[in-house]
Amino acid sequence: MKNNFAKQSITAFQNFRLAIIIFSVFITGTAFAQNTTAIGTAKVWGTVDGIAIEGVVQGPSAQVSDLQVACVFEYTEGDIFNSPPALPPALNGLVHLDQDMKGLITEIRKSGKFLGHANETILISPPKGTIGGKRLLLIGLGDRNKFTPELMIGVGSIAMREALKLGVKNFSFASDLKDAGIDSPTALVAGNVVKGIFEAYRTQTWLKEKNMSTFKPVAKVILLAGPAFFTTAGEGIQEAIAAIKN
Repeated sequence: MKNNFAKQSITAFQNFRLAIIIFSVFITGTAFAQNTTAIGTAKVWGTVDGIAIEGVVQGPSAQVSDLQVACVFEYTEGDIFNSPPALPPALNGLVHLDQDMKGLITEIRKSGKFLGHANETILISPPKGTIGGKRLLLIGLGDRNKFTPELMIGVGSIAMREALKLGVKNFSFASDLKDAGIDSPTALVAGNVVKGIFEAYRTQTWLKEKNMSTFKPVAKVILLAGPAFFTTAGEGIQEAIAAIKN
């Protein structure tokens, strides 16, 4: 009798524990689904100095723009393909960009033609129809083990200065940190990029007012984010916009 009662108690406890696990999986899956934004979603987070700041759930290969900016670390073997820590290939914008460029991104990094040192740049003119951007600007992020979110302020400034030099009406920006396997603070990084962009723009505007610079105004900046990071990135972008305007 006691043995039967003990067996029933153990079975009941096991069933209860299984139910808890299933419930937890359900809740986690539901939360993930709710926090994932559909590819192609676009939202203007705000405007600064007449420039619209648009967020788009898209990869750097597919986004249509006058100039596509993508960020890469110093090369380590298979870095963007090793998942984890890199995002899976289906969700990895750098992998898609490399594939659509026929392996050029990997080749130029692996060969040492572009080392990816912090703030290093190289401008590429892809054949028409290769990617959505008319031109591709790679900006180096340096050693992945020494990355700090503050670096992205300078990177944002570089992106804007290059855009003004080229005279483009718009440019899209992909930090590609998650693609490279860096668990960075999404909102802070996005906000820092915006801060850097407008630090550079306002400096050039100041010079223009003194007849020391000429440029065509940029109408729109497109900030790219993955499906799981769009909302969080938007929060950081809006905070940065508010800070810049104050």
